[in-house]
Amino acid sequence: MSSHLLRGKFVRMLAIAAFVLLGAAAGRAEDAPAPAPAPAATPAPDTVLATIDGQPVTEADLELALSDLDQQFARLPAEQRRAAAMSAIIEIRLLAAKAVAAGIDKQPTFQRQIEFLRQRSLHSQLVAAEVAAKITDQEIRARYDQEVANTPPVNEVHARHVLVKTKEEATAIIKQLDGGAKFEDIAKEKSSDGSAGQGGDLGWFGPGQMVPEFEKAAFALEVGSYTKEPVQTQFGWHIIKVEDKRAKQPPAFEQVKDQIRSALLRDKYFALVKSARDAAKVEISDAELKKGVDALEKAQ
Repeated sequence: MSSHLLRGKFVRMLAIAAFVLLGAAAGRAEDAPAPAPAPAATPAPDTVLATIDGQPVTEADLELALSDLDQQFARLPAEQRRAAAMSAIIEIRLLAAKAVAAGIDKQPTFQRQIEFLRQRSLHSQLVAAEVAAKITDQEIRARYDQEVANTPPVNEVHARHVLVKTKEEATAIIKQLDGGAKFEDIAKEKSSDGSAGQGGDLGWFGPGQMVPEFEKAAFALEVGSYTKEPVQTQFGWHIIKVEDKRAKQPPAFEQVKDQIRSALLRDKYFALVKSARDAAKVEISDAELKKGVDALEKAQ
Protein backbone atom coordinates (compact mmCIF):
# COMPACT_ATOMS: atom_id res chain seq x y z
CA MET A 1 0.00 0.00 0.00
CA SER A 2 1.40 3.41 -0.95
CA SER A 3 2.15 5.99 1.74
CA HIS A 4 -0.46 8.35 0.23
CA LEU A 5 -3.23 5.72 0.42
CA LEU A 6 -2.10 4.69 3.88
CA ARG A 7 -2.25 8.24 5.16
CA GLY A 8 -5.67 8.85 3.62
CA LYS A 9 -7.04 5.67 5.14
CA PHE A 10 -5.55 6.54 8.51
CA VAL A 11 -7.03 10.04 8.52
CA ARG A 12 -10.45 8.66 7.64
CA MET A 13 -10.15 6.05 10.38
CA LEU A 14 -9.39 8.72 12.96
CA ALA A 15 -12.27 10.88 11.80
CA ILE A 16 -14.73 7.97 11.97
CA ALA A 17 -13.45 6.90 15.37
CA ALA A 18 -13.78 10.41 16.75
CA PHE A 19 -17.33 10.67 15.39
CA VAL A 20 -18.34 7.33 16.91
CA LEU A 21 -16.79 8.17 20.26
CA LEU A 22 -18.45 11.56 20.37
CA GLY A 23 -21.86 10.17 19.45
CA ALA A 24 -21.69 7.35 21.97
CA ALA A 25 -20.22 9.32 24.84
CA ALA A 26 -22.27 12.44 24.23
CA GLY A 27 -25.45 10.44 23.82
CA ARG A 28 -25.08 8.77 27.18
CA ALA A 29 -24.08 12.05 28.80
CA GLU A 30 -27.24 13.74 27.50
CA ASP A 31 -29.44 10.90 28.78
CA ALA A 32 -27.76 10.78 32.17
CA PRO A 33 -29.14 12.57 35.21
CA ALA A 34 -27.68 15.89 36.24
CA PRO A 35 -24.05 15.34 37.33
CA ALA A 36 -22.93 15.76 40.89
CA PRO A 37 -20.95 18.91 41.73
CA ALA A 38 -17.33 18.75 40.61
CA PRO A 39 -14.78 17.87 43.29
CA ALA A 40 -13.03 20.76 44.93
CA ALA A 41 -9.61 19.56 43.85
CA THR A 42 -8.36 17.49 40.91
CA PRO A 43 -7.06 14.08 42.04
CA ALA A 44 -3.36 13.33 41.87
CA PRO A 45 -2.23 11.97 38.48
CA ASP A 46 -1.65 8.44 39.83
CA THR A 47 -5.08 8.21 41.47
CA VAL A 48 -6.89 5.12 40.20
CA LEU A 49 -10.37 6.10 39.01
CA ALA A 50 -11.50 2.76 37.57
CA THR A 51 -10.28 -0.64 36.44
CA ILE A 52 -11.02 -2.39 33.15
CA ASP A 53 -10.45 -6.14 33.27
CA GLY A 54 -8.13 -5.49 36.19
CA GLN A 55 -6.13 -2.74 34.45
CA PRO A 56 -6.22 0.66 36.20
CA VAL A 57 -7.47 3.90 34.67
CA THR A 58 -5.74 6.78 36.43
CA GLU A 59 -6.40 10.50 36.61
CA ALA A 60 -3.44 10.94 34.23
CA ASP A 61 -5.14 8.60 31.74
CA LEU A 62 -8.36 10.58 32.00
CA GLU A 63 -6.58 13.92 31.51
CA LEU A 64 -4.82 12.53 28.45
CA ALA A 65 -8.14 11.43 26.96
CA LEU A 66 -9.71 14.80 27.72
CA SER A 67 -6.84 16.56 25.98
CA ASP A 68 -6.72 14.25 22.99
CA LEU A 69 -10.50 14.26 22.45
CA ASP A 70 -10.99 17.93 23.29
CA GLN A 71 -12.51 18.80 19.91
CA GLN A 72 -14.92 15.87 20.06
CA PHE A 73 -16.16 16.93 23.51
CA ALA A 74 -16.41 20.65 22.69
CA ARG A 75 -20.22 20.57 22.45
CA LEU A 76 -20.65 18.93 25.86
CA PRO A 77 -21.16 20.95 29.05
CA ALA A 78 -17.90 21.16 31.00
CA GLU A 79 -19.29 19.10 33.90
CA GLN A 80 -20.06 16.16 31.57
CA ARG A 81 -16.69 15.93 29.85
CA ARG A 82 -14.92 13.82 32.47
CA ALA A 83 -17.69 11.22 32.35
CA ALA A 84 -17.65 11.26 28.55
CA ALA A 85 -13.86 10.84 28.54
CA MET A 86 -14.09 7.89 30.94
CA SER A 87 -16.75 6.31 28.74
CA ALA A 88 -14.49 6.77 25.73
CA ILE A 89 -11.54 5.17 27.55
CA ILE A 90 -13.67 2.15 28.43
CA GLU A 91 -14.80 1.71 24.83
CA ILE A 92 -11.31 2.22 23.43
CA ARG A 93 -9.67 -0.26 25.80
CA LEU A 94 -12.35 -2.95 25.40
CA LEU A 95 -12.36 -2.79 21.61
CA ALA A 96 -8.56 -2.47 21.52
CA ALA A 97 -8.35 -5.72 23.50
CA LYS A 98 -10.61 -7.40 20.94
CA ALA A 99 -8.40 -6.05 18.15
CA VAL A 100 -5.31 -7.56 19.82
CA ALA A 101 -7.11 -10.87 20.24
CA ALA A 102 -7.89 -10.78 16.52
CA GLY A 103 -4.24 -10.11 15.68
CA ILE A 104 -4.88 -6.67 14.21
CA ASP A 105 -1.94 -5.23 16.14
CA LYS A 106 0.40 -7.50 14.18
CA GLN A 107 -0.79 -6.35 10.76
CA PRO A 108 1.77 -4.28 8.74
CA THR A 109 -0.72 -1.47 8.12
CA PHE A 110 -1.37 -1.07 11.82
CA GLN A 111 2.34 -1.21 12.63
CA ARG A 112 3.00 1.61 10.16
CA GLN A 113 0.21 3.65 11.70
CA ILE A 114 1.57 3.14 15.20
CA GLU A 115 5.07 4.11 14.13
CA PHE A 116 3.78 7.26 12.44
CA LEU A 117 1.84 8.23 15.57
CA ARG A 118 4.90 7.56 17.73
CA GLN A 119 7.08 9.75 15.54
CA ARG A 120 4.47 12.52 15.36
CA SER A 121 4.14 12.55 19.13
CA LEU A 122 7.91 12.70 19.58
CA HIS A 123 8.06 15.53 17.05
CA SER A 124 5.43 17.47 19.01
CA GLN A 125 7.12 16.87 22.34
CA LEU A 126 10.47 18.04 21.00
CA VAL A 127 8.99 21.22 19.53
CA ALA A 128 7.17 21.93 22.79
CA ALA A 129 10.29 21.41 24.89
CA GLU A 130 13.01 22.83 22.65
CA VAL A 131 11.14 25.62 20.86
CA ALA A 132 7.86 26.75 22.43
CA ALA A 133 8.96 26.46 26.07
CA LYS A 134 12.12 28.47 25.46
CA ILE A 135 10.50 31.58 23.98
CA THR A 136 10.57 34.25 26.68
CA ASP A 137 8.60 37.47 27.14
CA GLN A 138 11.89 39.37 26.84
CA GLU A 139 12.55 37.75 23.47
CA ILE A 140 9.04 38.61 22.26
CA ARG A 141 9.47 42.21 23.39
CA ALA A 142 12.84 42.47 21.66
CA ARG A 143 11.30 41.18 18.40
CA TYR A 144 8.49 43.73 18.74
CA ASP A 145 10.95 46.59 19.28
CA GLN A 146 12.99 45.40 16.29
CA GLU A 147 9.93 45.25 14.04
CA VAL A 148 8.84 48.73 15.13
CA ALA A 149 12.32 50.14 14.52
CA ASN A 150 12.54 48.50 11.08
CA THR A 151 9.11 49.65 9.93
CA PRO A 152 9.31 52.82 7.79
CA PRO A 153 7.18 55.68 9.13
CA VAL A 154 3.74 55.84 7.53
CA ASN A 155 1.43 58.85 7.49
CA GLU A 156 -2.32 58.68 7.87
CA VAL A 157 -4.98 61.19 6.97
CA HIS A 158 -8.38 61.91 8.47
CA ALA A 159 -10.66 62.89 5.61
CA ARG A 160 -14.24 63.57 4.61
CA HIS A 161 -15.76 63.35 1.15
CA VAL A 162 -18.86 63.97 -0.87
CA LEU A 163 -19.65 61.41 -3.56
CA VAL A 164 -21.92 62.25 -6.50
CA LYS A 165 -22.64 60.67 -9.87
CA THR A 166 -21.49 63.41 -12.28
CA LYS A 167 -18.64 65.84 -12.67
CA GLU A 168 -21.14 68.69 -13.06
CA GLU A 169 -22.66 67.95 -9.65
CA ALA A 170 -19.21 67.82 -8.07
CA THR A 171 -18.16 71.12 -9.68
CA ALA A 172 -21.32 72.80 -8.40
CA ILE A 173 -20.60 71.56 -4.85
CA ILE A 174 -17.06 72.95 -4.98
CA LYS A 175 -18.52 76.34 -5.88
CA GLN A 176 -20.82 76.09 -2.85
CA LEU A 177 -17.82 75.32 -0.63
CA ASP A 178 -15.91 78.25 -2.12
CA GLY A 179 -18.89 80.41 -1.17
CA GLY A 180 -18.66 79.36 2.48
CA ALA A 181 -20.99 76.36 2.67
CA LYS A 182 -20.17 73.84 5.42
CA PHE A 183 -18.63 70.60 4.09
CA GLU A 184 -20.42 68.35 6.60
CA ASP A 185 -23.83 69.82 5.74
CA ILE A 186 -23.34 69.30 2.02
CA ALA A 187 -22.15 65.73 2.58
CA LYS A 188 -25.25 64.91 4.63
CA GLU A 189 -27.51 66.44 2.00
CA LYS A 190 -25.94 65.36 -1.28
CA SER A 191 -23.43 62.54 -0.85
CA SER A 192 -24.48 59.09 -2.09
CA ASP A 193 -21.87 57.36 0.09
CA GLY A 194 -22.67 55.50 3.31
CA SER A 195 -20.65 58.07 5.26
CA ALA A 196 -23.15 60.83 4.40
CA GLY A 197 -24.86 60.52 7.77
CA GLN A 198 -21.56 61.33 9.47
CA GLY A 199 -20.95 64.37 7.31
CA GLY A 200 -18.84 62.36 4.89
CA ASP A 201 -16.38 61.37 7.64
CA LEU A 202 -14.13 58.47 6.55
CA GLY A 203 -11.99 58.42 9.69
CA TRP A 204 -8.26 57.74 9.54
CA PHE A 205 -6.69 55.79 6.70
CA GLY A 206 -3.21 55.08 5.42
CA PRO A 207 -1.60 54.14 2.11
CA GLY A 208 -3.27 51.29 0.28
CA GLN A 209 -6.62 51.58 2.03
CA MET A 210 -8.36 53.68 -0.61
CA VAL A 211 -8.49 53.45 -4.39
CA PRO A 212 -5.38 55.06 -5.94
CA GLU A 213 -7.05 58.19 -7.38
CA PHE A 214 -8.73 58.99 -4.07
CA GLU A 215 -5.60 58.28 -2.02
CA LYS A 216 -3.36 60.43 -4.22
CA ALA A 217 -5.69 63.41 -3.97
CA ALA A 218 -6.22 63.07 -0.21
CA PHE A 219 -2.54 62.80 0.68
CA ALA A 220 -1.71 65.82 -1.51
CA LEU A 221 -4.08 68.12 0.38
CA GLU A 222 -3.09 70.38 3.25
CA VAL A 223 -4.93 70.00 6.53
CA GLY A 224 -8.23 71.90 6.39
CA SER A 225 -8.32 72.15 2.59
CA TYR A 226 -10.53 70.41 0.01
CA THR A 227 -10.04 69.44 -3.61
CA LYS A 228 -10.62 72.30 -6.02
CA GLU A 229 -11.26 69.89 -8.88
CA PRO A 230 -13.54 66.83 -8.70
CA VAL A 231 -11.74 63.50 -8.26
CA GLN A 232 -13.02 60.61 -10.36
CA THR A 233 -12.86 56.99 -9.19
CA GLN A 234 -14.74 53.84 -10.10
CA PHE A 235 -17.43 54.91 -7.59
CA GLY A 236 -18.17 58.30 -9.08
CA TRP A 237 -16.99 61.88 -8.49
CA HIS A 238 -15.56 62.98 -5.15
CA ILE A 239 -14.86 66.22 -3.33
CA ILE A 240 -12.35 65.44 -0.58
CA LYS A 241 -11.49 67.40 2.53
CA VAL A 242 -8.57 66.57 4.84
CA GLU A 243 -9.27 67.19 8.52
CA ASP A 244 -5.92 66.14 9.93
CA LYS A 245 -2.69 64.22 9.32
CA ARG A 246 -0.50 62.18 11.62
CA ALA A 247 2.22 59.57 11.72
CA LYS A 248 0.67 56.12 12.06
CA GLN A 249 1.38 54.60 15.46
CA PRO A 250 2.50 50.97 15.73
CA PRO A 251 0.07 48.56 17.39
CA ALA A 252 0.45 48.23 21.15
CA PHE A 253 2.71 45.41 22.31
CA GLU A 254 -0.12 43.55 24.08
CA GLN A 255 -2.22 43.63 20.89
CA VAL A 256 0.38 41.78 18.83
CA LYS A 257 2.22 39.79 21.51
CA ASP A 258 0.63 36.47 20.51
CA GLN A 259 1.27 37.11 16.80
CA ILE A 260 4.93 37.86 17.50
CA ARG A 261 5.24 34.73 19.62
CA SER A 262 3.79 32.71 16.73
CA ALA A 263 6.29 34.30 14.34
CA LEU A 264 9.17 33.44 16.68
CA LEU A 265 7.86 29.90 17.05
CA ARG A 266 7.70 29.50 13.29
CA ASP A 267 11.20 30.90 12.75
CA LYS A 268 12.74 28.73 15.46
CA TYR A 269 10.87 25.65 14.30
CA PHE A 270 12.12 25.96 10.72
CA ALA A 271 15.63 26.69 11.98
CA LEU A 272 15.49 23.46 13.99
CA VAL A 273 14.18 21.56 10.97
CA LYS A 274 16.89 23.00 8.72
CA SER A 275 19.58 22.02 11.19
CA ALA A 276 18.22 18.48 11.30
CA ARG A 277 17.91 18.31 7.51
CA ASP A 278 21.46 19.58 7.01
CA ALA A 279 22.76 16.87 9.32
CA ALA A 280 20.72 14.09 7.69
CA LYS A 281 20.81 12.32 4.34
CA VAL A 282 17.39 12.68 2.73
CA GLU A 283 16.86 11.24 -0.75
CA ILE A 284 13.52 11.42 -2.61
CA SER A 285 13.55 9.07 -5.59
CA ASP A 286 10.24 10.26 -7.11
CA ALA A 287 11.23 13.26 -9.27
CA GLU A 288 7.81 14.94 -9.19
CA LEU A 289 7.52 14.51 -5.44
CA LYS A 290 11.04 15.84 -4.93
CA LYS A 291 10.17 18.92 -7.00
CA GLY A 292 7.14 19.58 -4.82
CA VAL A 293 9.04 19.14 -1.55
CA ASP A 294 11.85 21.40 -2.75
CA ALA A 295 9.31 24.09 -3.68
CA LEU A 296 7.70 23.90 -0.24
CA GLU A 297 11.02 24.17 1.56
CA LYS A 298 12.08 27.10 -0.61
CA ALA A 299 8.88 28.93 0.29
CA GLN A 300 9.45 28.54 4.04
